[in-house]
Amino acid sequence: MLSIQSTEQLTGARISGDFWDLDELINAIYKITGDENKYYDYQGARFRILSVCYNLRQAAKGKHQLEFVSNGLNKSVLTQHELIFPNKNAYFAAEILWPELIFTAIALNDFIRLHQELIDSSDWNIDVATIRKFQAAVANCLEQELHEDEYLVFLRMLLTKSPLTFRYATQYVDVLNLEYIHLNLEARKAHLAAFALRLMLEDDEYVALKSQLMEVAMTTKKALHEIEINTNYPETILW
Repeated sequence: MLSIQSTEQLTGARISGDFWDLDELINAIYKITGDENKYYDYQGARFRILSVCYNLRQAAKGKHQLEFVSNGLNKSVLTQHELIFPNKNAYFAAEILWPELIFTAIALNDFIRLHQELIDSSDWNIDVATIRKFQAAVANCLEQELHEDEYLVFLRMLLTKSPLTFRYATQYVDVLNLEYIHLNLEARKAHLAAFALRLMLEDDEYVALKSQLMEVAMTTKKALHEIEINTNYPETILW
């Protein structure tokens, strides 16, 4: 079963599951976000989501963290079936920065809506259900870190704003990631809700950044999401 838990320093959240849990989520996201020729106005959000998928794919290959979780097999069951078998299963895990993870969960709403409008409107689509379960796990983990009123404001904003990431300047996620990393634990506890809201509010800082990026895009003839900004992520992150 897929699990999402905050890291010790509240730097981000740890997504963990067995190989098939992660594989199911990754494949569902690829199907719902579509190929690179679809949803051009959402390409920045799509590439951002797929970067998280890449981390999960690397985790499923054992390149990040390994956890060992009880599988429910006890001595009596093994004796009854005359089996010699481990009583724990291997879970693969990856850590994602909180602003990055919140943006991913938010942006997936747009792709689910587009998929339902243009491809499959069924309420029983298994890929949509898989992503909704992932979003619910993110929301549940986030709720545990916020005050009740903060979480309700976040949900209200999430439910009333649509689309959420249309022509979004996803470089702003890097800005928030870097700002968040440099906070101490107490500051993260105090300001996590604000970071979640800033991903949706398009405040003055976001508007100024997007304006600068649009000028560069017009000059270079590049797509908005292709323009790079100076980012200096630390080589080692204390999770």
